[in-house]
Amino acid sequence: MDMKLELVAVPVTDVDRAKEFYVRAGFNADHDHTVSEEVRFVQLTPPGSACSIAIGKGLTTMTPGSLDNLQMVVADADAIRADLAGRGIDVSAIDDQPWGRFVYFADPDGNRWALQQLPDWSANAG
Repeated sequence: MDMKLELVAVPVTDVDRAKEFYVRAGFNADHDHTVSEEVRFVQLTPPGSACSIAIGKGLTTMTPGSLDNLQMVVADADAIRADLAGRGIDVSAIDDQPWGRFVYFADPDGNRWALQQLPDWSANAG
């Protein structure tokens, strides 16, 4: 039986500020629905991803900024770093490791992301 990760809740303090940040970072704003005064659901999807994130009000009890090291795979760490920096995102230098090349950034609440360019040898793994 397949299990496909579809949605990850990201805790934020200011939904509009977070939405603007993620859209500026290149995420697609899929949905923005205010269900009630207690619930607002905003779904954003990174380009090329089958999994989305949800920000909003009344979605999670996690503390804003508590997610550490959400990870996405990218084809080219140099290109994504340049793209994000060009969009005004504060992004780290490239971190070269034996298991990949990484770029890091955080949203306005401090939820941290790692973007990994897989090493060439991993193409034939598994």
